[in-house]
Amino acid sequence: MRISVIGCGYLGAVHAACMAKLGHEVVGIDVDERKVAELSKAAAPFYEPGLDDLLRDVQETGRLSFTTDMSAAAGNDIHFICVGTPQKKGENAADMSFVDSAVTALLPHVAAGNLVVGKSTVPVGTAARLEGLLEASEPTAHLVWNPEFLREGHAVQDTLSPDRLVYGVKSGEEEHVAVAILDDVYAGPIADGTPRLVTDHATAELVKAAANSFLATKISFINAMAEVCEASGADVTRLADAIGLDDRIGRKFLHAGIGFGGGCLPKDIRAFMARAGELGADQALTFLREVDAINMRRRTRVVELTRELMGGMLLGKRITVLGAAFKPESDDVRDSPALSIAAQLQLQGAVVTVTDPKALPNAARRFPELQYEPELSKAVAKADALLLLTEWEEFRRLDPYELAVSVASPRILDGRNVLDAGKWRAAGWTYRGLGRP
Repeated sequence: MRISVIGCGYLGAVHAACMAKLGHEVVGIDVDERKVAELSKAAAPFYEPGLDDLLRDVQETGRLSFTTDMSAAAGNDIHFICVGTPQKKGENAADMSFVDSAVTALLPHVAAGNLVVGKSTVPVGTAARLEGLLEASEPTAHLVWNPEFLREGHAVQDTLSPDRLVYGVKSGEEEHVAVAILDDVYAGPIADGTPRLVTDHATAELVKAAANSFLATKISFINAMAEVCEASGADVTRLADAIGLDDRIGRKFLHAGIGFGGGCLPKDIRAFMARAGELGADQALTFLREVDAINMRRRTRVVELTRELMGGMLLGKRITVLGAAFKPESDDVRDSPALSIAAQLQLQGAVVTVTDPKALPNAARRFPELQYEPELSKAVAKADALLLLTEWEEFRRLDPYELAVSVASPRILDGRNVLDAGKWRAAGWTYRGLGRP
């Protein structure tokens, strides 16, 4: 099929490349000339494992191109809306200006029978509003909401082999004409056994918000348990192992640490709360306020624990932060707990150096006042303490015996609870985890 992908950021660039990999003719459209130029050279403007190779492969076939010209959407059958919905400044609500601008610019190029497919994470009710605009412009076109469920670091796999497909159509009925068309788009994954669910617009919009809220709640729950474990002398990692064996609960996302960040979970749960308030259902989501509060409290807790690790004094202490990205296998530093903690430590007088395999350029743009060092050996040299805050594999594999000769004092705070505490202590390190004795 002939497909347009409007918006070539993280979601759109991956989606465009994967649609071309599935055999479709795809054009990616974005207003950012630099981004389009990089993608046209098969270079992703962000780090995502496997994406550069995929871009090269599909561009060699001639099935994928990128442009800043919206008229390139004319003549295509399906138009995916993949623009961002960031949090509004000073508010919890989502900023819908990018979605609205994309749809407005696209409408003149939508032809009879076309599908306009929303993938962006939006407040419930957005599809109904946009459908009115679409019907006024082209009454025979169809609006579908097809939420994305990408995990940064696994986005290519999650698009080519998703764990589920959700189609939100106006009627909510399987017989809707758009269902068969999207089944053709996703014929490969469906043939491989991907479950597919047809819903109405509102339900499809709620799926991503509800899923992210559940995951955020699970993470904040185990972090709340970490606070109780610290107060009582219990071990949160063993607690998580024990309750995770209950198949009603499961072990996934029960990893106590510095909390969640990134461009999705924090802003999505806040936007969900804001939209519920607009709908008069704000009491249903009041628990998310505490979920958010627990998450933000973890960052302050790490600063407190670092001060304890340093004997009560941060002023002038050399602290090396291992990790800048909000998660490994990503260069995304949006709402990164690691960078937030690094900045707080520096404000309290510590001399902070941050190292990360991929995220330092983005980190430097967001927190230019911090010191960055790409070489791990230089970053840890003469450090008074190390803070492991992003669990990159190369940090998890660090040898405590070799590392001890480089630092000024062998102290480490394991903000992700991924290191072998016994091994580090045996090597002479003062080890501190979160929620662990």
